[in-house]
Amino acid sequence: MINVLVTGAGGFIGKNLIDVLQQDKKIIVNQYHRNDDVSQLYQYLNNADIVYHLAGVNRPKENEEFTKVNKGLTETIVKYLKDQNKTPLIVFSSSRQAEMNNPYGQSKKEAEEVLKKFSIETGADVRIYQLPGVFGKWCKPHYNSVVATFCHEIAHHREIDIHDADKMLELVYIDDVVNSFIDCLYEKKMGKTFYQHIKQTFHITVGELANRLYKIRDIRKSLIIPDLSDLLTKYLYTTYLSYIEPNDFSYRLPTHKDSRGSLIELIKSHQAGQIFMSTTKKGVIRGNHYHHTKVEKFCVIKGTANIKLRKIGNDKTITYTVSDQNIEIVDIPPGYTHSIENITDEEIIVLFWANELFDPNNPDTFYLQVDRDKTD
Repeated sequence: MINVLVTGAGGFIGKNLIDVLQQDKKIIVNQYHRNDDVSQLYQYLNNADIVYHLAGVNRPKENEEFTKVNKGLTETIVKYLKDQNKTPLIVFSSSRQAEMNNPYGQSKKEAEEVLKKFSIETGADVRIYQLPGVFGKWCKPHYNSVVATFCHEIAHHREIDIHDADKMLELVYIDDVVNSFIDCLYEKKMGKTFYQHIKQTFHITVGELANRLYKIRDIRKSLIIPDLSDLLTKYLYTTYLSYIEPNDFSYRLPTHKDSRGSLIELIKSHQAGQIFMSTTKKGVIRGNHYHHTKVEKFCVIKGTANIKLRKIGNDKTITYTVSDQNIEIVDIPPGYTHSIENITDEEIIVLFWANELFDPNNPDTFYLQVDRDKTD
């Protein structure tokens, strides 16, 4: 078993780290919170194999709190460990501001120096992460993360304040931080440096950050999912959703109805096309058209239908009878006129995927009956 102590357990990084640690049955996680008695801290230190020292303040009412907590708590931990002749691995969450001339940064730098001295004197393994702006789920808005603040305000339909749109931000995703911290449990320290780095960070201006979050917000209207192959966009999308209120998780979609049934667009993507669905009444035939470049997939998820295809210039008709009793997908290649007919007494529901968004100026859709005997 591995005994782990996490200080600052109730904070943003602490909660995410603890959630992952607790999934491993070989790890005993002890949590030290802001208002816990110091005797509890000492008890946890007695058994700790590794200390994740995440506790700290960065927006206190008085500047003295920086030194009292950021440096003072670190000194308390180190003194007790030295008195008890204990040398657990210590992973310290510092900040890039430790290199800056401000009260918060100075207090973090002083805490770093306390830990480095402890390592030199005792041989303890100390690993310091000077983190840039960390973002992700459970981060407190209006505190120390512009991403959290922007996500919270936009998700709550409020305007955001941008003082310098061109300011460059360096960001790191919470899962990358947690994974790097977890690696410390099993990896031996390489080299003599105290400082560790998260392998993946992102750079974006404040203005571009806001633009991406507004596009994410507007998915509910445009239905266009951003390019999630871009990891920063993927992580911002994930983070944004975590700030939506539970009573606002769902949203309605426009439904287009006519005598045949209904059609509803679900998801659109400039990279991956679009997904939509239709309901079709008894005996109705949809389609009887072909595409030159657009390709589609049909999937009947309720009812039974005949999907017919015929290659342009060929007389042979291919028929697939598909139903919700045996879910399957029928590919619609280019150059094949195709149709779908409801052959049940109730409405059918069909799920569609097309490899490109519908463009009314270039629909790539040409009418042609599948069944030869139904042509003029």
